[in-house]
Amino acid sequence: MTNDDFKGVVPKKTKDAYGRIKYWANKDLEWRGSCINLIASENIASPAVKQALSTDFGGRYAEGRPGKRYYQGTWMFDEIEAIGTELMKRLFDCDHADLMPISGAVANMAAFSAFGSKGDKVASIPLEDGAHISHVDVSIAGLMGLKNIELPFDEGEMNIDIEASKKVILEKKPKIVILGGSMYLFPHPVKEIKSACEEVDAKIVYDAAHVAGLIAGKQFDDPLPDGADVITFSTHKSFPGPQGGALVYNDSVGEENVKKLQEATFPKLMSNHHLHHVVGKAITAAEMLEFGEKYAKQIIKNSKALAERLHNLGLKVLAENKGFTKSHQVLVDVRPQGGKAAAETLEKANIIVSKQILPGTTVDADNPAGLRLGTQELTRLGMKQRDMETVAGFIKQTLIDKKDPKTISEEVVKFIRQFNAVLYCFDRGKAYEHFLEL
Repeated sequence: MTNDDFKGVVPKKTKDAYGRIKYWANKDLEWRGSCINLIASENIASPAVKQALSTDFGGRYAEGRPGKRYYQGTWMFDEIEAIGTELMKRLFDCDHADLMPISGAVANMAAFSAFGSKGDKVASIPLEDGAHISHVDVSIAGLMGLKNIELPFDEGEMNIDIEASKKVILEKKPKIVILGGSMYLFPHPVKEIKSACEEVDAKIVYDAAHVAGLIAGKQFDDPLPDGADVITFSTHKSFPGPQGGALVYNDSVGEENVKKLQEATFPKLMSNHHLHHVVGKAITAAEMLEFGEKYAKQIIKNSKALAERLHNLGLKVLAENKGFTKSHQVLVDVRPQGGKAAAETLEKANIIVSKQILPGTTVDADNPAGLRLGTQELTRLGMKQRDMETVAGFIKQTLIDKKDPKTISEEVVKFIRQFNAVLYCFDRGKAYEHFLEL
């Protein structure tokens, strides 16, 4: 069955359509609970966060800031947002936290809006080297009229080329320099390029969408003390909360820029900010303060274990000379099979990964050269290094041994169903429960 088979298949009776929607929602829960999920940009929220998403706040409005709303009836939510903001500030050891952004991309947009204007230059690494689409012309940066310039990337180091990037910054004089991104094995060099940014009065926006949980867990270089002006991030990747975004920054950015950042999220970019998700973000911040360090440590241990085992089993894992990874991500070169075919074959074996463009390869988003694997969700379910060896074995059987994916999927189901409890949270519960009444 292909995606095209689903187009336009809508029952004539509204009640039947309603039943079909609930049916597929529950089938997805059941199927996900039988899969090894290695998508690096996803995670499982705790039972408490899932409950927050179904609260009455999901239908309410709270334009403005706590205590300064344009709607009545918000005083209880004000308490929650104020608590969540303080928890996030404590978690990231910063002066300001903004839970309003409804995605990491919107958080980026807020930072761009505060620090740049139409026609200004914004510098980032190229898409094929790990930038998020919001950093470049095809997405938000281009939509806002910012002119993208590329920072050189060192494929051997799998990181920004520091000296070459400093030269570009000094010559091109961008208003914004973006570090961080989507394909992300090692911390980006904030300290090393800060002086060049200061010389041309460029602000450093650190996109920690993927690694915010690792930073919060004190297991990844912290961009703020290293010199970043603002950290933007998603709240649903290594940071294991509801889908959404956030900004954190310090008073050192300057009073005028604090005001610009606050005005960027409201009133410029958002009216209502999905209150039930803010409740979930607040709960996740509390969970991360309590369990984040232990969680982040295990994520990185698992990533290294997965990478090493895949390498030993004969797969081409990137950055061997650097110890493979210091984040939740592992990158695998699957040429000449191609990322698309590899990802589709693994899905048939109940192993979900994302295809990935790799540095130095042809830019083909539909059929790139690699795969990107993330260990944060499996870690959330309680897996340790020995379990990563089992996961690597399933991948090897599928891609190298070319065993029947259906046969492998049966073994995957038996394996993954040992791990159905969400850990590193206050209220443990099953990861894949049916919330919709059939």
